[in-house]
Amino acid sequence: MDGATLRVEDLARTAEVSVDTVRFYQKRRLLAPPVRRGRIAWYGTEHAERLARIKDLQQRGFSLAVIRRLLDGELDAADAPLAAAVADAAVAGDVADGWITLDEVARRAGVPASLLGVVVQAGILVPAQVDGQERYRPADADLVRGGLALLEAGFPLPDLLSLAGRHDVATHAIAEDAVRLFDEHVRAPLRAADLPDDERAERLVMAFNSLLPTITTLVAHHFRRVLLEVAQDHLEQVGEPEEIAAAAAEPGWGAA
Repeated sequence: MDGATLRVEDLARTAEVSVDTVRFYQKRRLLAPPVRRGRIAWYGTEHAERLARIKDLQQRGFSLAVIRRLLDGELDAADAPLAAAVADAAVAGDVADGWITLDEVARRAGVPASLLGVVVQAGILVPAQVDGQERYRPADADLVRGGLALLEAGFPLPDLLSLAGRHDVATHAIAEDAVRLFDEHVRAPLRAADLPDDERAERLVMAFNSLLPTITTLVAHHFRRVLLEVAQDHLEQVGEPEEIAAAAAEPGWGAA
């Protein structure tokens, strides 16, 4: 690497990232090690170009593991566009809205940052890695405000966190099954089909983009219906006549 003329501080400034971010990417094998001349580490234009590419892919929502595979050529021509479609769906609106810190989430939601640390540990708030730093979506503040409304309604915090944790575990299990089914019954047959790479990739992306909203709607609708059914059954067992009558007057009550 004869053009290695940048110190780590110069590279970080050129790429508009921190020195810690450069070193973080090196540890994750996203960035090649520098050339060492004596005790000084030198970087070149290849490092700067690679950093720019990493930033672009990360802002589009790619995980660091997928970014490494993309940059190293480990994803084939059919899977790379599918990975892009998944990333685009995961961060829809995030690039335009920007990323915020946990302290900013706390400020917007009007809660102490220390409380949000507990929420993050419970897996309710999930940070994204942006330039080696944990960042959150502006919509996460709305999620926190919703949880705060439940607390104000009388939900005990430990019980609410426990409920959210169990929901997270169950949701991950269902999501893993859905991904497995897509892989077995959509992706694998298309990868085995005698098709050009670009057509195979296009069909994969079309299938993902059409099935994602369908599955999301089905799951959300089913959960709402089951929740109302359970609430109705419970209220019919323990509720006062006035409570049952008031609930029955609500739109959608009893209509599964």
